[in-house]
Amino acid sequence: MLVRHLFYFVTLARERHFARAAEVCNVAQPTLSAAIRKLEEDLEARLVLRDHHFVGLTPEGEKVLTWGRQILADYTSLREDLSRLRRGLVGTLRLGVIPAAMPAVSFLTARFCSEHPAADVEIQSLSSRAIQRGLDAFELEGGVTYLENEPLENVQRVPLYQERYVLVMRREHPLASRASVTWSEAAAQRLCLLSEEMQNRRILNNVMASIGLVVAPSVVSNSFLGIYSHLQHGDWCSIVPHSFSYMFGRAPELVAIDLVDPVHTQAVGLVLSNRDPRSPMAGALLASVLESELPLKFMP
Repeated sequence: MLVRHLFYFVTLARERHFARAAEVCNVAQPTLSAAIRKLEEDLEARLVLRDHHFVGLTPEGEKVLTWGRQILADYTSLREDLSRLRRGLVGTLRLGVIPAAMPAVSFLTARFCSEHPAADVEIQSLSSRAIQRGLDAFELEGGVTYLENEPLENVQRVPLYQERYVLVMRREHPLASRASVTWSEAAAQRLCLLSEEMQNRRILNNVMASIGLVVAPSVVSNSFLGIYSHLQHGDWCSIVPHSFSYMFGRAPELVAIDLVDPVHTQAVGLVLSNRDPRSPMAGALLASVLESELPLKFMP
């Protein structure tokens, strides 16, 4: 059994289409199909359901998919470890980051890239649930997400900073001169918020529920860029993490006011698959994070 055959099989399971999988693997479709059949022969099990096209995986195929992902991840780690002995760490560090933590991620990767100049970094903006799936499938080396709210499973956690919340509005808004605003007052505004598939929004919902309120935004978006656009060109307000201004710059026409009653914070941190041995990329990232400090502006 060749590692290449496992790679073809895992790619087919992801693409769910023989022609697309063959294209991703840069081989002809008959070559990919023959490799899958050879894998089935070696393992003495039918792995793929076929009816002139890909239908799905058998129960045995699902088992092989789980093991195959881990074997391929370990094989990649082995090659990276051997390469590091010769010419330093090479390859790609793949990170999943929740949108709210994007302003902080460069402070992690800057040190990593400085210490490992031959390595590349690939950052994906993902929900916390997608980060969990990526870690479980060995498609990510690490993630930056919330640590306590809806915590991820089977991961090592490294706290980075505490996220707090502010109400953002245009400078001419009646509340713009206030030093602080209560959550009850914020709920009464014309709001533009993240949509509910984003964990940040679910955190806001929980805070509101804790004081007996239900938030009802007039506009929702799954992107902070969509929220920023509405703040710039309308009379909307938004409840966002305090790092929002570092993501979009200090726009002179916008004001951010601390939210109180209650004052709520949420831990954000690095998560790594809780596996031993750790991949060289994940190990190098962890070492960089433990040696670095986030700027004070991310502290509550």
